[in-house]
Amino acid sequence: MLWLKAFHVVFVVTWFAGLFYLPRLFVHHAEATQPDVHARLATMERRLLVMTHIGGTLALLFGLLTLWQMPAWLAAGWMHAKLALVLALVAYHVQLARMVRQFAAGTNHWSGRALRIFNELPALALVAIVVLVVVKPF
Repeated sequence: MLWLKAFHVVFVVTWFAGLFYLPRLFVHHAEATQPDVHARLATMERRLLVMTHIGGTLALLFGLLTLWQMPAWLAAGWMHAKLALVLALVAYHVQLARMVRQFAAGTNHWSGRALRIFNELPALALVAIVVLVVVKPF
């Protein structure tokens, strides 16, 4: 059980690295004016997205395996809230994948300012998830 939780945490960290850094790359991409910079950033975004997919997939896998070992947690309100936030993060991840394709195709419509705000969403989810898991308020 502890091994599952440990690997879950390791891959959550990996997943969040991508969730935090991809939007920062998008900010630079949206504000870049040189074609060679656009090409370099598109390559970096694509490669980081692959790592983010791996981290996210393994975080979800080890999280599900942990729940399989501790099915009583599924009755807890804090777990329901955590799982809702995880689903929101999966949706955020899907949006990041769409944005990688848009930037690569040159069809981005996001401003640097909007991307900076968008970049803060996973941090808010992370704080909420950590509080839910550690404090278990309900």
